[in-house]
Amino acid sequence: MARSSEGVRRSTNLRAMTQADTFPLDVVVVGGCGHVGLPLAIAFAERGLRTVAHDINAAAVDTVNAAQLPFDEPDAGPVLARVIADGRLSASTDPASIGLARHVIVVIGTPVDEHLNPDARAVPDAVATLHPFLQAGQLLVLRSTVYPGVTALVEEGLAAAGVDVEVAFCPERIAEGKAMTELFDLPQIISARSPDAVARADKLFRHLTERTVHVSPEEAELAKLFTNTWRYIKFAAANQLYMMANDFGLDFDRIRHAITFEYPRAQDMPGPGFAAGPCLFKDTMQLAAFNDNKFVLGHSAMLVNEGLPLYVVSRMAQRFELKTMIVGILGMAFKGESDDTRSSLSYKLKRILRFRAGDVLTADPYVRTDPALLSEEEVLERSDVVVIGAPHRRYAELSTTKPVIDIWNITGNGVRI
Repeated sequence: MARSSEGVRRSTNLRAMTQADTFPLDVVVVGGCGHVGLPLAIAFAERGLRTVAHDINAAAVDTVNAAQLPFDEPDAGPVLARVIADGRLSASTDPASIGLARHVIVVIGTPVDEHLNPDARAVPDAVATLHPFLQAGQLLVLRSTVYPGVTALVEEGLAAAGVDVEVAFCPERIAEGKAMTELFDLPQIISARSPDAVARADKLFRHLTERTVHVSPEEAELAKLFTNTWRYIKFAAANQLYMMANDFGLDFDRIRHAITFEYPRAQDMPGPGFAAGPCLFKDTMQLAAFNDNKFVLGHSAMLVNEGLPLYVVSRMAQRFELKTMIVGILGMAFKGESDDTRSSLSYKLKRILRFRAGDVLTADPYVRTDPALLSEEEVLERSDVVVIGAPHRRYAELSTTKPVIDIWNITGNGVRI
């Protein structure tokens, strides 16, 4: 994609910065225009740090430089506009920016392939592409979820290349949609191999929060994986109990209310729903691989959560003549009030229904990346039955005479399947 004149101008300015200050920038966030990187860059800039969001996505870079968010993140827009106007934040595709900041924060995480195996080399290989731009004395901070041992691999790669930078792993733990609150409210996990690197990372993140927790890099790697896996298992437990109650013709929401009403030991029991998104499933599978695929609880959680769309369709098939019907899905994001479709189980639901139903129509008021989406009004008009795929709050006021399948119980009047 061609770079805009604004992007070229900013890149030229970066390369022309004086060497009088070894590090004219405080922070560069590599991958800084994405869901994890941009809120972090905005937060540091808001706290007065000179920050650049580096990204290879030229369109996203141009959007950020125009003081616009490339995705939805509540409360981030006004802050972005302010720090862009004040000159504390800019975005760039120029890799030269990486060598200009005292702190280089990398928000690239370990991916899982189609066979559910983590690619432990992905992050070290990505960091290796930064080697020509890194400068002695910088602190490189790994921020996204990594497979256990990846921090050490990054350290080994830097040492082998003769790059004199220290490494820290300080995992993000924010929930998408709450970044501009949780970046400041949540304690920050700090880990590094040397006391100096720990102190530097601690000082950096104390611009955002006064509460930090120090552990070893390997402990921090597991802490992040344990956090997401714990949530994934809790969602699986709720989904399994929902299916059990539903199979016996009982109302899970009434049962859950009875359990949780003024009973403190059950307050963290979630409701049923599609447990999806870019982290929970992936990180559970990373932990399973780390444990030589002997993580029975994690694999069981995966079977329950990933099997919920098929369960819903199978139950619908017992109630409706699906082959003769048009099914509408409202909500294609992976969670409520989000525009993010990454790993959304609504799309798995759609694939199953395309095989089992006459046709499938989809809508989402927030998603902007799916050209197949129709308006909510058209989906409601043309569909014979409607499924709530993502629990957007607006669906609590849904008005339709069509039967609605709502495992989330957001509408309060869904048809039991």
